[in-house]
Amino acid sequence: MTMKELERLYAANKISRRDFLAGAAAVGALGAAGTLGAPSARAATPKKGGHMRVGLGTGSTSDVLDPATFDTTFNQVLGYGTLRSSLTEVTPEGDIGPEIAESWEASPDAKTWVFKLRQGVEFHDGKSMTVDDVIASLNHHRGEETQSAAKPLLASVEEIRADGPDTLVVQLAAGNADFPYYMTDYHLAILPSDGEGKVDATSGNGTGPYKLESFEPGVSAMTSRFENYFKGGDRQHFDSFEMLALTDTAARTNAMTTGEVDYMERADLKTVHLLERRPGVAVLKTDGTQHYTMPMITTQDPYTDNNVRLALKHAINREDLLEKVLRGYGAVGNDHPIGTANRYHADIEQRTYDPDKARFYAKQAGMENLAVNLSAADAAFAGAVDAAVLFREHAAAAGIDVTVVREPNDGYWSDVWMVKPFSMCYWGGRPTEDQMFTTAYADGVPWNDTFWSHERFNSLLVEARAVLDEAKRAEMYYEMQQIVRDEGGVIVPLFASYVDAHTDKLAHGAVGSNYALDGFKLAERWWWA
Repeated sequence: MTMKELERLYAANKISRRDFLAGAAAVGALGAAGTLGAPSARAATPKKGGHMRVGLGTGSTSDVLDPATFDTTFNQVLGYGTLRSSLTEVTPEGDIGPEIAESWEASPDAKTWVFKLRQGVEFHDGKSMTVDDVIASLNHHRGEETQSAAKPLLASVEEIRADGPDTLVVQLAAGNADFPYYMTDYHLAILPSDGEGKVDATSGNGTGPYKLESFEPGVSAMTSRFENYFKGGDRQHFDSFEMLALTDTAARTNAMTTGEVDYMERADLKTVHLLERRPGVAVLKTDGTQHYTMPMITTQDPYTDNNVRLALKHAINREDLLEKVLRGYGAVGNDHPIGTANRYHADIEQRTYDPDKARFYAKQAGMENLAVNLSAADAAFAGAVDAAVLFREHAAAAGIDVTVVREPNDGYWSDVWMVKPFSMCYWGGRPTEDQMFTTAYADGVPWNDTFWSHERFNSLLVEARAVLDEAKRAEMYYEMQQIVRDEGGVIVPLFASYVDAHTDKLAHGAVGSNYALDGFKLAERWWWA
């Protein structure tokens, strides 16, 4: 079988991701797990030089450079993948790899983690990085006053201390086999300390491949190569890297087709076939953990009643959304955030569109004439408004009245998400089940966008972290997925492929699927062919 035949079958959902990867490996044509890209965009030897421009589908005037606040692709790519580094990173192949930390090891009970730090790392202002910077950076996300979304990832940390100039010791209250993966979280970038335990979180100063030249929130950012970058030999190929916030899909597509940008995030799936035919443009499809959601705030009526939530979950036609919104670039979701790319994905019976069941659950809630408002903007994801309108049509067949409220793109993540009781949202997902659940589903965490609390779920979440038996751990994560599916406050209708476009004059190696834009590392991993 040829690579083109494999790509055709995979795009049509005729073969699984696993079968695609196996087939691609057999023909020796795939460089990245879960990535379909134009072969012409590959090059064996990276070249240095040139200016790179990226058009992004997010960006807000409320954006700041403090990693504790990062919530959109724009500041994640800028503040994490371009300006700063972390202790560890997810490799393009999906493995855990070193970054600021050269190596690490755990005690037998996974309660004590020892990280050996790389020497000779510099910040953009010339300051040498020390273990004190790492300690202060992690502590930035701890304590009662922090508003960091990474706070729950560090909730079990009892102590962070130095053991000599290049060794970091982290003591946990309970074992956590996934702790090195936690350190890849885009909030946990290493920042310069002030010598008194605090960090410089907002200037953009970091140890990353590019240093900040200018930043206009919601508009643009300009960076230039940092000559003393510790991975400069193998990475960081451009002379400069520019980011433009182009939240309007038509404007972003026009910028790509007219050559105003070299790479565009979130290609318009309605017209992506036209981009594929355009000379000089390559379309890149990457499958990972990204999923689209519809969070219901479970502390506000009528979403306090699980019958209402179940009614809405049965009132959505996922296959229709997959066809009309994603144009087949993804898969249907099952109302929990763990996809087939995750290690412990549970094979639970797929929830389907069933107006009769939706009507039944609404009646159980005493709301035979259920009416709800759904806030939507394409800032949530490309096609979010269309998806909301389609849902309104689906729900009408069950006697449910959905009013779609068009919200402005600017300020969506500060004024709508986690504020309005029912809204559209996207998640990039996380490398591990524990990281995803801990970030967005655990009781009381900052990004629990449904404000949901479930005693059994929370108990399993804590217990599973320290379990080293694979079979037992799998059973626990399966049960957690079932609980979220049946009792949680979120509709997860779709898992979406990352579909971007770029000039075919750009080159790259394996493309990471853990986050958008090559795991947010586009700036340091790509180059001009």
